[in-house]
Amino acid sequence: MNPPYQSAHEEVHFINRAGWLRAAVLGANDGIVSVSSLIVGVAAANPGPGAILVAGIAGLAAGAMSMAAGEYVSVSSQSDIERADISREKQALIDTPAEEEAELASIYQARGLSPATAALVAREMTEHDALGSHVRDELGLSEVHTANPLQAAFASGLTFTVAAALPLIAAVLAPSDKTIPVVVITTLICLAGLGALGAQAGGAPKLLPTARVLFWGAAAMATTAVVGRIFGVSL
Repeated sequence: MNPPYQSAHEEVHFINRAGWLRAAVLGANDGIVSVSSLIVGVAAANPGPGAILVAGIAGLAAGAMSMAAGEYVSVSSQSDIERADISREKQALIDTPAEEEAELASIYQARGLSPATAALVAREMTEHDALGSHVRDELGLSEVHTANPLQAAFASGLTFTVAAALPLIAAVLAPSDKTIPVVVITTLICLAGLGALGAQAGGAPKLLPTARVLFWGAAAMATTAVVGRIFGVSL
């Protein structure tokens, strides 16, 4: 594939951040929500501060590794599929070049070009970079969207660790009889900040992302608090 073209004028776009930003926001959100929910659930069962601390640390360590490994495996699978599709497309261009050019023309025609113009564009794009044209226009892939397993794993694992440490620190510093409200308030503040920060990094409006993470974070903590309270009765 040829390198991306140089734009005639400067424009600010954020789509090139999509790969690492998605993993980073997912990791941070999961770190805050899962560890705070774990702490709230354990605290609702009325154990001692030591058990809450151990549960929080274990959740942080296990969650960070799980997020990093999960991102690496899932994005690697996506990358494998992309490479396999590109390989098949490369072979098809060798075996049936005329059919592949006609297919490219039909794609351009479906996007609004006249048959003659679509055929001309397909011919010129094929002569310029046949594989790159099919990868972009038939498979829908580009340099921006190409999967990067290591980048996704690092971003997700790191942001999970940093974000999960916030409710854990709040639980450690909170009075033993105020663990749940302190952790809940800290978590909601952190989630609001995360939603706004993620929207800012992606150039999107802040209200909806912030409300979204607040709702699901509160729902997760409420669920684990109920579970902890129910099972804590028998302790």
